[in-house]
Amino acid sequence: MDTGSGFRQYGRSFLLLAMAAVIASCSRAYDPAIERGAEYQFRQGYPEVRMTALGYLDEEGEGVISIAADITDGTLIFRERDGKNVADIEIEIRITGIEGSHYSDTYTESKTIKSVSNGFIRSPEVVQFRRDKKVPPGNYEVTISVTDKSSDRSTSRSTKSFISDPDEQTVSLSALQLLGVNPDRLREGYTPITTYHASAATDSLRFVTQVTSTESEVPLTIESRLIRFEADTTPARSMSHPNYSPSSSPYKGIDFRNKDVIDQTRRELDQPGSVMIEFRHKRPGRGNYRFEVRAEGSGADEEEYRARDFSIKSENFPHIKNPRELAEPLVYLMGDREYRELMSIEDPDSLKEAVDYFWLSNVGSIDGARQVISRYYERVEQANKQFTNFKEGWKTDLGMIYILFGPPWYVTTRLNRMHWAYSYDRENPNYNFIFERPRMPNEHFPFNHYLLQRSPNYFTVQYQQVQGWRTGHIVLAVM
Repeated sequence: MDTGSGFRQYGRSFLLLAMAAVIASCSRAYDPAIERGAEYQFRQGYPEVRMTALGYLDEEGEGVISIAADITDGTLIFRERDGKNVADIEIEIRITGIEGSHYSDTYTESKTIKSVSNGFIRSPEVVQFRRDKKVPPGNYEVTISVTDKSSDRSTSRSTKSFISDPDEQTVSLSALQLLGVNPDRLREGYTPITTYHASAATDSLRFVTQVTSTESEVPLTIESRLIRFEADTTPARSMSHPNYSPSSSPYKGIDFRNKDVIDQTRRELDQPGSVMIEFRHKRPGRGNYRFEVRAEGSGADEEEYRARDFSIKSENFPHIKNPRELAEPLVYLMGDREYRELMSIEDPDSLKEAVDYFWLSNVGSIDGARQVISRYYERVEQANKQFTNFKEGWKTDLGMIYILFGPPWYVTTRLNRMHWAYSYDRENPNYNFIFERPRMPNEHFPFNHYLLQRSPNYFTVQYQQVQGWRTGHIVLAVM
């Protein structure tokens, strides 16, 4: 049973949009003092855009909003022109004052993406767009819309930005900006990380905030900490296993109370004005982190606090490229012993050979193996873009079911429960899956964390689906 084919080209597109809408529509209380970056809101056939917009005061004391956007070029339509493959896009930036501000402005740019020029940096599979716009101090909503002129399809993303008024604020901290540098692309330098998820390919991280103080009678103390949170990092367990216990790490997901301080610094400022403060850290290992800054003193009534949450994922996240990234998702197709033996291979070339042998020996033909590999890892990457939270999307329960069975035919939600149906009979126990959230997303838990309601009855249907992948029948029979 493969729900990614057949009737299914139209149904697949529709259901991907439906699932994205279901997850994105959940109410998520947001702490304005904590930046978390954008999420991957994948919509098949539309430009994929992520953005940040951070406010600060320049050297002349004027307000500036620094806008950074990442556009995945694999979601654009490229056409050959003058011997080059190019994509034509239109970018619209709307800056609107909120909370008493009546400022409003719109900027539009038309661009042809083909090389490094005019504020664009071409990195593998990502076009990075940067613009600084001068605005008065205040609160703003910033929206960036990207239109692919070949398809006339647009994607819009919005965020809020704040610039303190130096004439009114005694002490203020701007939102923390997170930047990273890739050692393989040093000429690009540090570039903004627009999402919660940072790649393990990043060599070092830089956090930047602006401190504005109008008094200097009492020195301003700036304290920073880099914190790591305890979180589940394991792939989803079998559909027929018992459900997770409430005390287990997979059930809780991430525990913000269980944390380790990796590094901390303290410094003092004794001059009034606006100062950019930079903190640099070597990229930590895979996990979930918070970098926080506190400012106290100089007549402040209470401490000023800003933080940036982020996670370190696999090297090419959300894509699957290197041998270990290819091997890890095979956990859903292998027995425990077979998988342990695969993951014990440390040499990348040997690991790649073992992955290739797994597919070829099971499918039986090179052409067939290629088609099955393409479908399987396409599902893995889509799971990363749709279901990632504190861990990679392919490791979540939603991701496991999506990889094995494809997009559901029907999706229904109610409060903390989501129902995926892979049968016209919604009472069919074998092809209907219920997911429940242990807790609602909120200010202190800003993640959608759904767990499959497991049952021994799923043993046969999962076994049949796994065999369909291992033999290639799940893909080749419908081609």
